[in-house]
Amino acid sequence: MTRLGELERAVMDVLWDGVPGTSGGVTVREVAEALDGRELAYTTVMTVLDRLAGKGMVQREREGRAWRYRASATREAHIAQLMLDALDLGGSRDAALVRFARSVTGTEAEVLRAALTAEAAGTERPAPPQAR
Repeated sequence: MTRLGELERAVMDVLWDGVPGTSGGVTVREVAEALDGRELAYTTVMTVLDRLAGKGMVQREREGRAWRYRASATREAHIAQLMLDALDLGGSRDAALVRFARSVTGTEAEVLRAALTAEAAGTERPAPPQAR
């Protein structure tokens, strides 16, 4: 999975966070309006969404003459894939995992511990504390 540039990330944030009043994806115009403070041309937003579709980050569906866009995966799935890709960069995955585990906070360690315990037991993972 590729890393996102700053504008791509801003567009994906709009798709991940949603636009009020939309449920079946968003149009280029709706994304441009959500990025209001940036003063971007409609064609710039259209190009970014087209490139994100080419990267597999967004799905699009024709609606009349326009396209409706929605994220292909959740923000959390994207971040998890970035972490897995980083582990595949080379060297020892085990060493990288240990180093990562030593860098997390106590609360983050609890979330990881609960997820690993649930995974080992074959049960659904509990929601992170901030989502409860």
